[in-house]
Formats: sequence, structure tokens, C-alpha cells
Amino acid sequence: MALTPPHEWGLQSDIFPRFGARLVQEGNCLYYLADRAGLIGIFTPEQLQKLEQAFLLFIAQLETLLRSGALNSHHQHLEAVHLAEFTCLADTRGSCGYVYIAIYPQA
Repeated sequence: MALTPPHEWGLQSDIFPRFGARLVQEGNCLYYLADRAGLIGIFTPEQLQKLEQAFLLFIAQLETLLRSGALNSHHQHLEAVHLAEFTCLADTRGSCGYVYIAIYPQA
């Protein structure tokens, strides 16, 4: 059974385990706030270490998608980024200020 925090941040999904977060968007820059993120389900220690190593690379890729217009703060559109052994799904949900993400191990 998966563990679910009282409030799930990020994109909702039926994929377990996953890391969800709501990133703050300022122009083409993204900022991570630890109190707007959480783990859903159980990651192995090895997965957590690899996720931590890949996280900044995901942020850089998402900022590239913002610069290119693939992620747009005015339009909802789901983008997928694959790095290392993980997939990151991202969408602004047309929120004008946030990017919601879900990162999970690739099967």
C-alpha cells in the first residue's frame, strides 16, 4: 500500500512511488520549496539517492521547456522529460506562476 501525505503536491497520478512538487515560476526560472513537495509511496534508498542527483537536471530541462514555450504559464499542457532512471511529468495547469511536477522511476 502506498503512503499518501495529507496534501499531495504536484501532479496527481496513480503511479507509485513518485515525488510530487509545486515549483514557483518566475519568468523562465523555477524555484523549489520543500514545504510544497512530498514523496508518495515508498522509494528504495538507492532510488532516493538517484532522484536527488537527477533533480537539478530536471529543473534545468524544465527551464529550457519554459524558454522554448513548450511549457507555457497561460496554457495547460503536459510535458515529459526522461533522465537517468526517472520520468518527470510537468504542467503549469495554466496557473501563471507555478509548474506542477511528478517524478517517478521508469519501469
